[in-house]
Amino acid sequence: MTQILLVRHGQANSAARDEADYDRLSPLGREQARWLGAHLRDCGERFARATSGTLRRQAETLREMDVAETAPEQDPRLNELEYFTMAQAFEAEHGVPMPPDRPAFLRHLPAMFGAWSRGEIAGAPEPFEAFETRVAEALADLARGRGPVVAVTSGGVIGMALKVALRLDVAALSHLCLSIENSSIHRLMVLPEGLALAQFNACPHLEPRGRRQSRTHL
Repeated sequence: MTQILLVRHGQANSAARDEADYDRLSPLGREQARWLGAHLRDCGERFARATSGTLRRQAETLREMDVAETAPEQDPRLNELEYFTMAQAFEAEHGVPMPPDRPAFLRHLPAMFGAWSRGEIAGAPEPFEAFETRVAEALADLARGRGPVVAVTSGGVIGMALKVALRLDVAALSHLCLSIENSSIHRLMVLPEGLALAQFNACPHLEPRGRRQSRTHL
C-alpha cells in the first residue's frame, strides 16, 4: 500500500517579517531535521521517492534528514503560500495588522484565510482556488507513485492537502494549520477510494527527554 509522508520543514527564521528573510533554517531547525531523519532510519522507513518544494527551508530540511535513497526531486507546487505578502495586503486593504506574537497569530490566520477564501484580498499573491488546485494536483501525483514517498513542504500546504483529502471547510483548514509543528510527520495512506489520514502532526523524534523543549510552531 502506497504511503505519502508529508513533513513540515524545520524551524525557520521566526523573527522574520518578509518571505525572503524567513526562508532559512535556524540552527534548531537543522537539528530537528537531523533528529527526524535518524528516527525514520532507525524505524527502517524506506522511501522510493523523496521530494520537496523549491523553497530553501524545505530543500535544506530534506537534505538534513538524509533519507533520500534516490536523487531528491523538487516540485514548486509544494511551496508555501506567501503568508507575509498576503498579511501585508490584508492589513493594507482591511486594516488588520500583522500579528506581533503567537497569541495574535492564532486570531489573525483564521480571519485572513476566511477573507482570502472569499476573494476579499485583492493583493493576495495567488487566489485561494489556485492554491487549492496546485496542492491537490501535487497530492494526486504523489499518490500515483509506486512505493512510499516523503515530501518536505510547509504548514499551509499540509493543511490544504488534508482539506482536500478529508473534504474539510476553511475554518477547519485554519485550525489544522495553527497546530502543525516544525518537522512534524503527516502520513496519508493511498486507498482505492482515495486518501486516508493515518498520522497527523506526529513528532516522535522530539519526544525523548531533553528534546521536548525543541518543539516549535514558528
